[in-house]
Amino acid sequence: MSIADCKIIDLPKIHDPRGNLTFVEGGQHIPFDIQRVYYLYDVPGGAERGGHAHKALHQLIIAMSGSFDVILDDGKDKTRFHLNRSYNGLYVCPMIWRELDNFSSGSVCMVLASNRYDEEDYYRDYAQFMRARWNG
Repeated sequence: MSIADCKIIDLPKIHDPRGNLTFVEGGQHIPFDIQRVYYLYDVPGGAERGGHAHKALHQLIIAMSGSFDVILDDGKDKTRFHLNRSYNGLYVCPMIWRELDNFSSGSVCMVLASNRYDEEDYYRDYAQFMRARWNG
């Protein structure tokens, strides 16, 4: 997998004068079934999150409120995505290092994940990730 496999996904947006509605269906709008949902909030100014990769986990990262950046790194290329719309999500495939920064005040980052939490699925050391990435 590479950064080319990661992309912004436009989610359905139902317009209504009382307020818009967006929904996500696993296997329909995103290429995996949703097993876990978590969110980051009250991130202090200047703080960074992420700093890891997953061996098998697929994720969709959504800026529910405010904005933040996601930096993806496949060991060869790096790309920065600015997320600021609740009807867009960034699909991140396995074996991609990710870092999140540039959080605006009051931002909320929601993540839809293909599996339940499993510490064994993480690469938390970049050098270890790079060895696994290129030595297979």
